[in-house]
Amino acid sequence: MQMDYLTTNKTAWDARTRVHLTSDFYDVAGFLRGNSSLREIELSELDVVGKSLLHLQCHFGLDTLSWARMGARVTGVDLSEVAIDEAQKLAQQTQLSAEFICSDVYSVAGKVEPQDIVFTSYGAIVWLPDLTLWAQTVADCLKPGGQFYMAEFHPAQQLFDGYSYFNRGEPDIELEGTYTENTDDEQQTLMCWSHSLSEVINALLQAGLVLEFFHEFDFSPYNCFEGLEAQTDGRYVLTHQGQNVPLVYSISARKPV
Repeated sequence: MQMDYLTTNKTAWDARTRVHLTSDFYDVAGFLRGNSSLREIELSELDVVGKSLLHLQCHFGLDTLSWARMGARVTGVDLSEVAIDEAQKLAQQTQLSAEFICSDVYSVAGKVEPQDIVFTSYGAIVWLPDLTLWAQTVADCLKPGGQFYMAEFHPAQQLFDGYSYFNRGEPDIELEGTYTENTDDEQQTLMCWSHSLSEVINALLQAGLVLEFFHEFDFSPYNCFEGLEAQTDGRYVLTHQGQNVPLVYSISARKPV
């Protein structure tokens, strides 16, 4: 019987959310004290003040609400009902104005008004089988002149973990725990897909978006892969034969007026 990736991944992320809420990795207590969950790359590249922002695959809303603290009018979308419930609780606790919608990415365009910005980041698109449909969804959710921005883990890193650089069509199906330091023995079945840089960029171009910039970075802002070495500035690097491996890329693209 063919597995339903939406049901499979929703179940996994419902369980992961419960673990992540109490992790040092996400540091919810620090967020409630006023800390931002956003990292240096997106903070330096994206201006959100006074703009409407749609955050795709928002998990339980820390980044979404951090953008709200910076002056954006935010809407977060995630597949996990548990994550959305927790995001709504955090919005109430912090008294930040935000809307959260439980939906898969491909269905969201009919549930929101066109936005100034569509945002996604760090470990999001591996859960999506079809980037052509994803990019069209992004375009449909943008106002004319609106900006799409993403900061994402570089697919070259996946080679060191034994995954394909290129999309093979069929998903990788694995039974594994979560990536936070407080992971327990509980494991979930997960389905994910590799996406090369050319696949990402071409999908956005085919959806009619105009590329503004594409940047690559030789560090990760998160210590979430095997073999990373901590730097003094809060960055983590991976070296191969003495050279830094690309770990993150960012893209800005705009919908024509």
